[in-house]
Amino acid sequence: MVYSMVSMYLIFYLSDILKLDDAAILYATNIMLAARIFDALNDPIMGTIVDNTKSRFGKFKPWIVFGSLLSGLITILLFTDIGLKGSKFIAMFAVLYVAWGIAFTTNDISFWSMLPSLSTSQKEREKIGAFARICANIGLFFVVSAIVPITNALGNVLGSMRSAYMVFAMGIVAVLLIFQAVTVLGVKEIDTPVISKEKNEATSLTGMFKAIFKNDQLCVTAISMSLFMIGYMTTTSFGLYFFKYAYKDEGMYSIFALILGVAQLTALSVFPLFSKKFTRKQLYAGSIILVICGYIIFFFSPMNMIPIGIGGLCIFFGQAFIQLLMLMFLADTVEYGQWKLGKRNEGVTFSIQPFINKLGGAVASGIVGYIIVISGINSAITPDDVTEEGLLLMKLAMLILPLISILAGFIVYLTKFKIDSVFFGKILSDLEKNQS
Repeated sequence: MVYSMVSMYLIFYLSDILKLDDAAILYATNIMLAARIFDALNDPIMGTIVDNTKSRFGKFKPWIVFGSLLSGLITILLFTDIGLKGSKFIAMFAVLYVAWGIAFTTNDISFWSMLPSLSTSQKEREKIGAFARICANIGLFFVVSAIVPITNALGNVLGSMRSAYMVFAMGIVAVLLIFQAVTVLGVKEIDTPVISKEKNEATSLTGMFKAIFKNDQLCVTAISMSLFMIGYMTTTSFGLYFFKYAYKDEGMYSIFALILGVAQLTALSVFPLFSKKFTRKQLYAGSIILVICGYIIFFFSPMNMIPIGIGGLCIFFGQAFIQLLMLMFLADTVEYGQWKLGKRNEGVTFSIQPFINKLGGAVASGIVGYIIVISGINSAITPDDVTEEGLLLMKLAMLILPLISILAGFIVYLTKFKIDSVFFGKILSDLEKNQS
Protein backbone atom coordinates (compact mmCIF):
# COMPACT_ATOMS: atom_id res chain seq x y z
CA MET A 1 0.00 0.00 0.00
CA VAL A 2 2.76 2.43 0.96
CA TYR A 3 4.93 1.66 -2.06
CA SER A 4 1.95 2.00 -4.41
CA MET A 5 1.00 5.34 -2.89
CA VAL A 6 4.47 6.80 -3.34
CA SER A 7 5.53 5.18 -6.62
CA MET A 8 2.23 5.61 -8.48
CA TYR A 9 0.56 8.71 -7.02
CA LEU A 10 3.25 11.03 -5.70
CA ILE A 11 3.79 12.54 -9.15
CA PHE A 12 -0.02 12.92 -9.55
CA TYR A 13 -0.17 14.58 -6.11
CA LEU A 14 2.50 17.05 -7.20
CA SER A 15 0.97 17.82 -10.59
CA ASP A 16 -2.78 17.73 -9.97
CA ILE A 17 -3.16 18.36 -6.21
CA LEU A 18 -0.29 20.75 -5.40
CA LYS A 19 -0.49 21.96 -9.02
CA LEU A 20 3.22 22.57 -9.48
CA ASP A 21 4.25 24.28 -12.70
CA ASP A 22 6.14 22.51 -15.50
CA ALA A 23 9.56 23.58 -14.21
CA ALA A 24 8.86 22.26 -10.70
CA ILE A 25 7.49 18.99 -12.09
CA LEU A 26 10.64 18.49 -14.14
CA TYR A 27 12.81 19.23 -11.08
CA ALA A 28 10.78 16.74 -9.01
CA THR A 29 10.95 14.15 -11.79
CA ASN A 30 14.73 14.45 -12.01
CA ILE A 31 15.04 14.19 -8.23
CA MET A 32 12.88 11.06 -8.16
CA LEU A 33 14.84 9.49 -10.98
CA ALA A 34 18.26 10.28 -9.50
CA ALA A 35 17.23 9.41 -5.92
CA ARG A 36 15.81 6.02 -6.86
CA ILE A 37 18.87 5.07 -8.87
CA PHE A 38 21.17 6.27 -6.06
CA ASP A 39 19.14 4.44 -3.42
CA ALA A 40 18.92 1.32 -5.55
CA LEU A 41 22.71 1.16 -5.72
CA ASN A 42 22.76 1.15 -1.93
CA ASP A 43 20.37 -1.81 -1.67
CA PRO A 44 23.09 -4.52 -1.76
CA ILE A 45 24.83 -2.72 1.10
CA MET A 46 21.63 -2.98 3.13
CA GLY A 47 21.42 -6.64 2.16
CA THR A 48 24.96 -7.12 3.47
CA ILE A 49 24.01 -5.40 6.74
CA VAL A 50 21.02 -7.75 7.10
CA ASP A 51 23.19 -10.80 6.43
CA ASN A 52 25.70 -9.65 9.06
CA THR A 53 23.11 -8.78 11.72
CA LYS A 54 23.19 -10.84 14.91
CA SER A 55 20.51 -10.30 17.55
CA ARG A 56 18.26 -12.36 19.76
CA PHE A 57 15.41 -11.42 17.41
CA GLY A 58 17.27 -12.74 14.34
CA LYS A 59 18.78 -10.80 11.47
CA PHE A 60 15.55 -9.82 9.69
CA LYS A 61 13.05 -8.57 12.28
CA PRO A 62 14.99 -5.62 13.78
CA TRP A 63 15.26 -4.02 10.35
CA ILE A 64 11.63 -4.76 9.50
CA VAL A 65 10.57 -2.78 12.58
CA PHE A 66 12.98 0.11 12.02
CA GLY A 67 12.21 0.39 8.30
CA SER A 68 8.43 0.30 8.70
CA LEU A 69 8.40 3.02 11.39
CA LEU A 70 10.70 5.39 9.51
CA SER A 71 9.24 4.86 6.02
CA GLY A 72 5.73 5.31 7.44
CA LEU A 73 6.61 8.66 8.99
CA ILE A 74 8.27 9.97 5.83
CA THR A 75 5.36 8.78 3.66
CA ILE A 76 3.03 11.05 5.64
CA LEU A 77 5.44 13.97 5.28
CA LEU A 78 5.67 13.49 1.50
CA PHE A 79 1.89 13.95 1.25
CA THR A 80 1.76 16.89 3.68
CA ASP A 81 1.68 20.42 2.32
CA ILE A 82 3.69 22.54 4.78
CA GLY A 83 3.49 25.67 2.65
CA LEU A 84 6.98 25.79 1.14
CA LYS A 85 7.35 27.17 -2.38
CA GLY A 86 9.98 27.29 -5.10
CA SER A 87 13.51 26.20 -4.29
CA LYS A 88 12.69 25.59 -0.60
CA PHE A 89 10.00 23.09 -1.58
CA ILE A 90 12.33 21.35 -4.07
CA ALA A 91 15.08 21.07 -1.42
CA MET A 92 12.67 19.66 1.18
CA PHE A 93 11.20 17.24 -1.35
CA ALA A 94 14.68 15.99 -2.32
CA VAL A 95 15.65 15.29 1.31
CA LEU A 96 12.37 13.54 2.13
CA TYR A 97 12.35 11.47 -1.03
CA VAL A 98 15.92 10.22 -0.58
CA ALA A 99 15.23 9.43 3.08
CA TRP A 100 12.03 7.58 2.17
CA GLY A 101 13.87 5.37 -0.30
CA ILE A 102 16.51 4.39 2.25
CA ALA A 103 13.91 3.71 4.97
CA PHE A 104 11.67 1.67 2.69
CA THR A 105 14.65 -0.36 1.49
CA THR A 106 15.54 -1.24 5.08
CA ASN A 107 12.10 -2.76 5.57
CA ASP A 108 11.65 -4.29 2.14
CA ILE A 109 14.96 -6.14 1.94
CA SER A 110 14.68 -7.61 5.43
CA PHE A 111 11.04 -8.64 4.84
CA TRP A 112 11.48 -10.49 1.55
CA SER A 113 14.88 -11.91 2.55
CA MET A 114 13.05 -14.11 5.05
CA LEU A 115 11.40 -16.18 2.29
CA PRO A 116 14.30 -18.61 1.60
CA SER A 117 14.65 -19.09 5.38
CA LEU A 118 11.08 -20.36 5.70
CA SER A 119 11.45 -23.38 3.40
CA THR A 120 13.87 -25.01 0.95
CA SER A 121 11.01 -26.65 -1.00
CA GLN A 122 10.20 -25.00 -4.34
CA LYS A 123 6.50 -25.88 -4.01
CA GLU A 124 6.28 -24.56 -0.46
CA ARG A 125 8.00 -21.38 -1.54
CA GLU A 126 5.45 -21.02 -4.33
CA LYS A 127 2.60 -21.30 -1.80
CA ILE A 128 4.22 -18.87 0.64
CA GLY A 129 5.16 -16.49 -2.15
CA ALA A 130 1.68 -16.68 -3.69
CA PHE A 131 0.05 -15.85 -0.38
CA ALA A 132 2.48 -12.99 0.24
CA ARG A 133 1.85 -11.60 -3.25
CA ILE A 134 -1.92 -11.94 -2.77
CA CYS A 135 -1.68 -9.84 0.39
CA ALA A 136 0.61 -7.34 -1.34
CA ASN A 137 -1.75 -7.03 -4.29
CA ILE A 138 -4.76 -6.58 -2.03
CA GLY A 139 -2.94 -3.60 -0.59
CA LEU A 140 -1.85 -2.32 -3.99
CA PHE A 141 -5.29 -2.50 -5.55
CA PHE A 142 -6.99 -1.11 -2.49
CA VAL A 143 -4.94 2.03 -3.01
CA VAL A 144 -5.52 2.02 -6.77
CA SER A 145 -9.29 1.54 -6.51
CA ALA A 146 -9.90 3.63 -3.38
CA ILE A 147 -7.68 6.66 -3.83
CA VAL A 148 -10.11 8.63 -6.02
CA PRO A 149 -13.40 8.05 -4.13
CA ILE A 150 -11.86 8.22 -0.66
CA THR A 151 -9.75 11.33 -1.27
CA ASN A 152 -12.73 13.01 -2.96
CA ALA A 153 -14.92 12.19 0.04
CA LEU A 154 -12.24 13.36 2.46
CA GLY A 155 -11.77 16.50 0.38
CA ASN A 156 -15.48 17.34 0.74
CA VAL A 157 -15.34 16.81 4.50
CA LEU A 158 -12.01 18.55 5.11
CA GLY A 159 -12.48 21.24 2.48
CA SER A 160 -9.13 20.53 0.83
CA MET A 161 -7.78 17.82 -1.45
CA ARG A 162 -4.33 18.47 -0.02
CA SER A 163 -5.57 17.56 3.44
CA ALA A 164 -7.44 14.60 1.97
CA TYR A 165 -4.25 13.09 0.54
CA MET A 166 -2.45 13.60 3.85
CA VAL A 167 -5.18 11.81 5.82
CA PHE A 168 -5.31 9.02 3.23
CA ALA A 169 -1.53 8.56 3.59
CA MET A 170 -1.88 8.46 7.38
CA GLY A 171 -4.47 5.70 7.11
CA ILE A 172 -2.21 3.64 4.86
CA VAL A 173 0.72 4.02 7.25
CA ALA A 174 -1.46 2.80 10.13
CA VAL A 175 -2.25 -0.34 8.13
CA LEU A 176 1.47 -0.76 7.35
CA LEU A 177 2.40 -0.80 11.03
CA ILE A 178 -0.39 -3.20 12.00
CA PHE A 179 0.42 -5.79 9.35
CA GLN A 180 4.18 -5.57 9.71
CA ALA A 181 3.58 -6.46 13.36
CA VAL A 182 1.99 -9.71 12.13
CA THR A 183 5.28 -10.71 10.49
CA VAL A 184 7.44 -9.59 13.40
CA LEU A 185 5.37 -11.41 16.03
CA GLY A 186 4.09 -14.39 14.07
CA VAL A 187 6.79 -15.67 11.69
CA LYS A 188 9.53 -18.12 12.66
CA GLU A 189 12.47 -19.28 10.55
CA ILE A 190 13.31 -22.95 10.09
CA ASP A 191 16.71 -24.41 10.93
CA THR A 192 18.12 -26.97 8.48
CA PRO A 193 21.69 -27.93 7.57
CA VAL A 194 21.35 -26.06 4.27
CA ILE A 195 20.23 -22.84 5.95
CA SER A 196 22.16 -22.94 9.21
CA LYS A 197 25.66 -23.36 7.75
CA GLU A 198 27.98 -20.34 7.99
CA LYS A 199 25.57 -18.31 10.11
CA ASN A 200 28.50 -16.82 11.99
CA GLU A 201 30.57 -15.85 8.98
CA ALA A 202 30.25 -12.17 8.12
CA THR A 203 29.84 -10.90 4.57
CA SER A 204 32.36 -8.25 3.55
CA LEU A 205 31.86 -5.63 0.84
CA THR A 206 34.02 -7.77 -1.43
CA GLY A 207 31.81 -10.72 -0.55
CA MET A 208 28.76 -8.64 -1.40
CA PHE A 209 29.99 -7.95 -4.92
CA LYS A 210 30.99 -11.59 -5.31
CA ALA A 211 27.54 -12.76 -4.14
CA ILE A 212 25.92 -10.64 -6.84
CA PHE A 213 28.19 -10.65 -9.86
CA LYS A 214 29.57 -14.19 -9.50
CA ASN A 215 26.03 -15.56 -9.26
CA ASP A 216 25.22 -15.61 -12.95
CA GLN A 217 21.64 -16.78 -12.40
CA LEU A 218 21.00 -13.90 -10.01
CA CYS A 219 22.29 -11.48 -12.65
CA VAL A 220 20.05 -13.01 -15.32
CA THR A 221 17.05 -12.84 -12.99
CA ALA A 222 17.86 -9.22 -12.14
CA ILE A 223 17.97 -8.16 -15.79
CA SER A 224 14.76 -10.02 -16.64
CA MET A 225 12.95 -8.63 -13.59
CA SER A 226 14.15 -5.09 -14.29
CA LEU A 227 12.80 -5.11 -17.83
CA PHE A 228 9.49 -6.52 -16.60
CA MET A 229 9.13 -3.99 -13.77
CA ILE A 230 9.96 -1.03 -16.03
CA GLY A 231 7.11 -2.07 -18.30
CA TYR A 232 4.70 -2.92 -15.49
CA MET A 233 5.33 0.25 -13.46
CA THR A 234 5.14 2.51 -16.52
CA THR A 235 1.71 1.16 -17.48
CA THR A 236 0.27 1.41 -13.97
CA SER A 237 1.72 4.87 -13.34
CA PHE A 238 -0.16 6.27 -16.34
CA GLY A 239 -3.50 4.76 -15.25
CA LEU A 240 -5.07 7.75 -13.51
CA TYR A 241 -3.85 10.13 -16.23
CA PHE A 242 -5.36 7.87 -18.91
CA PHE A 243 -8.83 7.88 -17.36
CA LYS A 244 -8.77 11.57 -16.54
CA TYR A 245 -7.43 12.90 -19.84
CA ALA A 246 -8.10 10.22 -22.50
CA TYR A 247 -11.21 8.43 -21.22
CA LYS A 248 -12.37 11.72 -19.66
CA ASP A 249 -14.02 10.06 -16.67
CA GLU A 250 -11.73 9.97 -13.67
CA GLY A 251 -14.34 8.09 -11.65
CA MET A 252 -14.07 5.03 -13.93
CA TYR A 253 -10.45 4.58 -12.87
CA SER A 254 -11.48 3.16 -9.49
CA ILE A 255 -13.94 0.72 -11.06
CA PHE A 256 -11.39 -0.37 -13.64
CA ALA A 257 -8.73 -0.79 -10.95
CA LEU A 258 -11.07 -2.86 -8.78
CA ILE A 259 -11.78 -5.25 -11.67
CA LEU A 260 -8.07 -5.61 -12.42
CA GLY A 261 -7.33 -6.13 -8.75
CA VAL A 262 -9.78 -9.03 -8.62
CA ALA A 263 -8.17 -10.45 -11.77
CA GLN A 264 -4.68 -10.33 -10.24
CA LEU A 265 -5.82 -11.83 -6.95
CA THR A 266 -7.59 -14.61 -8.83
CA ALA A 267 -4.44 -15.29 -10.84
CA LEU A 268 -2.31 -15.48 -7.70
CA SER A 269 -4.85 -17.74 -6.00
CA VAL A 270 -4.91 -20.27 -8.83
CA PHE A 271 -1.17 -20.15 -9.49
CA PRO A 272 -0.38 -23.16 -7.26
CA LEU A 273 -2.92 -25.21 -9.23
CA PHE A 274 -1.31 -24.30 -12.54
CA SER A 275 2.17 -24.91 -11.15
CA LYS A 276 1.22 -28.53 -10.49
CA LYS A 277 0.46 -29.13 -14.18
CA PHE A 278 2.90 -26.86 -15.97
CA THR A 279 6.58 -26.00 -15.66
CA ARG A 280 7.61 -22.48 -14.76
CA LYS A 281 8.87 -21.90 -18.30
CA GLN A 282 5.48 -22.93 -19.72
CA LEU A 283 3.67 -20.67 -17.25
CA TYR A 284 5.91 -17.73 -18.15
CA ALA A 285 5.38 -18.28 -21.89
CA GLY A 286 1.61 -18.52 -21.47
CA SER A 287 1.57 -15.37 -19.35
CA ILE A 288 3.57 -13.46 -21.95
CA ILE A 289 1.10 -14.43 -24.69
CA LEU A 290 -1.78 -13.20 -22.51
CA VAL A 291 0.03 -9.92 -21.80
CA ILE A 292 0.76 -9.32 -25.51
CA CYS A 293 -2.90 -9.83 -26.39
CA GLY A 294 -3.95 -7.48 -23.63
CA TYR A 295 -1.65 -4.66 -24.69
CA ILE A 296 -2.74 -4.91 -28.33
CA ILE A 297 -6.44 -4.91 -27.41
CA PHE A 298 -6.00 -1.97 -25.02
CA PHE A 299 -4.00 0.14 -27.49
CA PHE A 300 -6.45 -0.20 -30.38
CA SER A 301 -9.56 -0.04 -28.20
CA PRO A 302 -12.02 2.82 -28.58
CA MET A 303 -12.93 4.72 -25.41
CA ASN A 304 -15.32 1.99 -24.36
CA MET A 305 -14.99 0.15 -21.05
CA ILE A 306 -15.73 -3.32 -22.44
CA PRO A 307 -12.71 -3.69 -24.79
CA ILE A 308 -10.53 -1.64 -22.42
CA GLY A 309 -11.58 -3.93 -19.58
CA ILE A 310 -10.84 -7.07 -21.60
CA GLY A 311 -7.39 -5.75 -22.49
CA GLY A 312 -6.71 -4.81 -18.89
CA LEU A 313 -7.80 -8.23 -17.61
CA CYS A 314 -5.43 -9.99 -20.00
CA ILE A 315 -2.53 -7.72 -19.05
CA PHE A 316 -2.92 -7.95 -15.30
CA PHE A 317 -3.82 -11.63 -15.11
CA GLY A 318 -0.65 -12.46 -17.02
CA GLN A 319 1.45 -9.97 -15.08
CA ALA A 320 0.35 -11.49 -11.75
CA PHE A 321 1.76 -14.86 -12.83
CA ILE A 322 4.99 -13.21 -14.01
CA GLN A 323 5.44 -11.29 -10.74
CA LEU A 324 5.17 -14.48 -8.71
CA LEU A 325 7.45 -16.42 -11.05
CA MET A 326 10.09 -13.70 -10.74
CA LEU A 327 9.94 -13.98 -6.95
CA MET A 328 10.45 -17.73 -7.17
CA PHE A 329 13.36 -17.36 -9.60
CA LEU A 330 15.00 -14.94 -7.19
CA ALA A 331 14.48 -17.24 -4.18
CA ASP A 332 16.07 -20.18 -6.00
CA THR A 333 19.21 -18.19 -6.77
CA VAL A 334 19.95 -18.13 -3.01
CA GLU A 335 20.73 -21.87 -2.98
CA TYR A 336 22.37 -21.62 -6.40
CA GLY A 337 24.73 -18.95 -5.07
CA GLN A 338 25.42 -21.04 -1.96
CA TRP A 339 26.10 -24.09 -4.15
CA LYS A 340 28.36 -22.22 -6.56
CA LEU A 341 30.14 -19.78 -4.24
CA GLY A 342 30.06 -21.59 -0.89
CA LYS A 343 28.15 -18.92 1.04
CA ARG A 344 24.45 -18.27 1.67
CA ASN A 345 23.40 -14.63 1.22
CA GLU A 346 19.64 -14.14 1.54
CA GLY A 347 19.92 -10.43 2.34
CA VAL A 348 22.26 -9.57 -0.51
CA THR A 349 20.28 -11.71 -2.96
CA PHE A 350 16.93 -10.20 -2.02
CA SER A 351 18.37 -6.69 -2.04
CA ILE A 352 18.06 -7.11 -5.79
CA GLN A 353 14.26 -7.04 -5.53
CA PRO A 354 13.91 -3.50 -4.10
CA PHE A 355 16.76 -2.44 -6.38
CA ILE A 356 14.69 -3.64 -9.33
CA ASN A 357 11.46 -2.14 -7.99
CA LYS A 358 13.16 1.21 -7.53
CA LEU A 359 14.81 1.06 -10.92
CA GLY A 360 11.45 0.22 -12.52
CA GLY A 361 9.72 2.94 -10.54
CA ALA A 362 12.44 5.46 -11.33
CA VAL A 363 12.28 4.84 -15.07
CA ALA A 364 8.46 4.83 -14.94
CA SER A 365 8.34 8.10 -12.99
CA GLY A 366 10.81 9.63 -15.39
CA ILE A 367 8.74 8.57 -18.41
CA VAL A 368 5.50 9.80 -16.82
CA GLY A 369 6.99 13.11 -15.68
CA TYR A 370 8.48 13.95 -19.05
CA ILE A 371 5.48 12.75 -21.05
CA ILE A 372 2.88 14.75 -19.08
CA VAL A 373 4.96 17.88 -19.74
CA ILE A 374 5.75 17.17 -23.41
CA SER A 375 2.18 16.09 -24.21
CA GLY A 376 0.66 19.19 -22.59
CA ILE A 377 -1.18 17.25 -19.89
CA ASN A 378 0.43 19.05 -16.96
CA SER A 379 -0.37 22.50 -18.36
CA ALA A 380 -3.94 21.57 -19.38
CA ILE A 381 -6.66 23.37 -17.45
CA THR A 382 -9.29 20.79 -18.45
CA PRO A 383 -8.98 17.31 -20.03
CA ASP A 384 -10.31 18.75 -23.30
CA ASP A 385 -7.26 20.99 -23.57
CA VAL A 386 -4.99 18.01 -24.36
CA THR A 387 -4.53 17.47 -28.11
CA GLU A 388 -5.00 14.17 -29.95
CA GLU A 389 -1.26 14.08 -30.56
CA GLY A 390 -0.64 14.50 -26.84
CA LEU A 391 -3.02 11.65 -26.01
CA LEU A 392 -1.39 9.40 -28.62
CA LEU A 393 2.02 10.14 -27.12
CA MET A 394 0.68 9.12 -23.70
CA LYS A 395 -0.78 5.86 -25.08
CA LEU A 396 2.50 4.98 -26.81
CA ALA A 397 4.41 5.55 -23.58
CA MET A 398 1.79 3.71 -21.50
CA LEU A 399 1.27 0.64 -23.69
CA ILE A 400 3.78 0.10 -26.52
CA LEU A 401 7.00 0.96 -24.69
CA PRO A 402 6.10 -1.29 -21.70
CA LEU A 403 5.21 -4.18 -24.01
CA ILE A 404 8.64 -4.00 -25.67
CA SER A 405 10.34 -3.96 -22.26
CA ILE A 406 8.35 -6.94 -20.92
CA LEU A 407 9.06 -8.99 -24.06
CA ALA A 408 12.78 -8.23 -23.75
CA GLY A 409 12.72 -9.52 -20.17
CA PHE A 410 11.13 -12.78 -21.28
CA ILE A 411 13.76 -13.29 -23.99
CA VAL A 412 16.54 -12.82 -21.42
CA TYR A 413 14.94 -15.44 -19.14
CA LEU A 414 14.29 -17.86 -21.99
CA THR A 415 17.86 -17.80 -23.24
CA LYS A 416 19.86 -17.51 -20.00
CA PHE A 417 17.99 -18.89 -16.96
CA LYS A 418 18.72 -22.55 -16.22
CA ILE A 419 17.45 -23.38 -12.67
CA ASP A 420 14.58 -25.80 -13.31
CA SER A 421 13.17 -28.29 -10.79
CA VAL A 422 15.70 -31.01 -11.71
CA PHE A 423 18.72 -28.70 -11.38
CA PHE A 424 17.38 -27.24 -8.13
CA GLY A 425 16.97 -30.74 -6.69
CA LYS A 426 20.60 -31.48 -7.51
CA ILE A 427 21.66 -28.23 -5.84
CA LEU A 428 19.86 -29.12 -2.59
CA SER A 429 21.23 -32.66 -2.66
CA ASP A 430 24.81 -31.42 -3.12
CA LEU A 431 24.43 -28.84 -0.34
CA GLU A 432 23.07 -31.39 2.11
CA LYS A 433 25.91 -33.80 1.34
CA ASN A 434 28.55 -31.13 1.77
CA GLN A 435 27.13 -30.02 5.11
CA SER A 436 26.28 -33.37 6.68
